[in-house]
Amino acid sequence: MSILDRFRLDGKVAVVTGGGQGIGRGIAIALAEAGADVVVGARTQADLEEVVARIEETGRRGLALVTDVLVEEDRARLVDTAVSAYGRLDVLVNNAGGTGPRPAMMTSEGFFERAMRFNVTQPFLMSQLAAQAMVDTAGSGSIVNISSRSADLVLNNFVAYAAGKAALNQMTRNLAVELAPLVRVNAIGVGGVATKSLEVVLTDEDLRREFDANTPMKRPGTPEDIAAAALYFASPASSWVTGKLLHVDGGTERPSVDAPAPPLRPS
Repeated sequence: MSILDRFRLDGKVAVVTGGGQGIGRGIAIALAEAGADVVVGARTQADLEEVVARIEETGRRGLALVTDVLVEEDRARLVDTAVSAYGRLDVLVNNAGGTGPRPAMMTSEGFFERAMRFNVTQPFLMSQLAAQAMVDTAGSGSIVNISSRSADLVLNNFVAYAAGKAALNQMTRNLAVELAPLVRVNAIGVGGVATKSLEVVLTDEDLRREFDANTPMKRPGTPEDIAAAALYFASPASSWVTGKLLHVDGGTERPSVDAPAPPLRPS
C-alpha cells in the first residue's frame, strides 16, 4: 500500500453537518472524492441538493437531509439514516456552528447560552450518537470538529463565539481520551476562509488589504484548504493521531482584521 492509499476512504461512510455551503460543502465533496459515501445535513434543501449532485459526480453515493442540529430528533436522524442507508458509520464532521459578532457588554445571557449550545453542546451530542454508531457498525471511527482560531486569539466583539469554540477544543481533547482507541477525535482551528461569513471583508478594498497584510500567507483560505485537513483526520493517514488541534489559518498569529469594541463607560 502506498502512502497515498492511507488517505483513501473507500467503503467508508461519513456524516457532515452544516454541509450545504462553504467549508462543510468543501469537506463533503472532498470525502466523496476520497471514496466515502456521504450523508449531508444542513438547513437549506437547495444547497443540499447541489452538494449531493457534486458527490454523485465523483461516483459515490450521497444523501441530503434537511437538518437543524439544535433539534434532538434531527441529530438522531442524521446518524440513523447513515446506518440504515449504508450499513455503517465511519466519520463524523461537526462543521455546523458559528455565532455573529456582538460587543461583550451588549451580549445577553440568552445570546451567550445559544452560542455555547450551537458551538459546543450540539457537537458533543452529535459525537455521542456517532461514536456509538461507529463502534456498533464499523468497529472504529473518526470525529472531526471544525473549530476556529477565535478560540485562542483575542478578537473584539466575539466573546460568545470564542468561548464556544474554546470549549469545543477542550471537549475534543477530553473525548479523545475517553473514546480511544476505537474512535479518534480531532479538531481544526480555522482561520479566515473565503466564505459568506468573510464576504464583508473580502468585498471591501481597505479591509481586504488589511486582512492580506496581517496574514503571513497573504490570502484568505479556501474551503479546500480546510477539506484537506479534514480528510487527513478522517482517513487512516492519521490513525495514530487523536485529541489534537491543527491550525489551518495561513500562519495567522494575531487578528487579521479586528474592529474596536465600544469602550466601557460609567452608566
